[in-house]
Amino acid sequence: MEVRQILKIARRWWWLALIPVLVVGGYVGATYHKLATMYQVVMRFTAGGEPAPALSADYDRYYAWLSSEYIANALADIAKTGRFAEAVAARLDAQGVMVAPGAIQGAIASDNAQSVFVIYLTWPDPEQIAVVAEAVSAELTQNGAAYFPQIKGLGVAAQRVDSPTPMALPPSLRTQLLGPGLRLALAFAVGVGLVALAHYFDPLVRERAEVEQLDVRVLAAIPKTRV
Repeated sequence: MEVRQILKIARRWWWLALIPVLVVGGYVGATYHKLATMYQVVMRFTAGGEPAPALSADYDRYYAWLSSEYIANALADIAKTGRFAEAVAARLDAQGVMVAPGAIQGAIASDNAQSVFVIYLTWPDPEQIAVVAEAVSAELTQNGAAYFPQIKGLGVAAQRVDSPTPMALPPSLRTQLLGPGLRLALAFAVGVGLVALAHYFDPLVRERAEVEQLDVRVLAAIPKTRV
């Protein structure tokens, strides 16, 4: 199909393409609300345990550092599990703060580099996030070794090295525009589909070329005039 023909079809049925866009645009405008600001706490922890007696002081020091890297990696993964979230929720419940374990698990992300691991906690309430962060920190520093039988009795598995300070995370422009923009794009795609269907099922003969395509000889044509 030539571009000229496509433009003719678009000019003839443009209003069909516009209807879904107007409907969806009206719905988006009527239901739009500003996205809530989220808050994040970043906590860094050192990991390790008291070295067990070995062959020499040098070997003790080497294996202690090596084991600390394994512990940091392991605790970073443990912090994202359901069991850890349940333990944190139990700590909060003891303080009179009711938070579902699923909400805690979904709010935690983690990373680690050698013997240091980082916990990222994202929460919608700027006051409650500090309480949840303290419970997460307490579970890691006081009970971290309990998740691994091989390091029980070796001392503290994790120590926090910075205080949890909530930081505001306003929604990015991309996040604000992605939802409405995607809906409008889908509405436009539906409109284009309606235009294609209308052209395909259109029973009217509008141009001389359409008659000639049917192998019908055109003897004369009535010009379009405006009164």
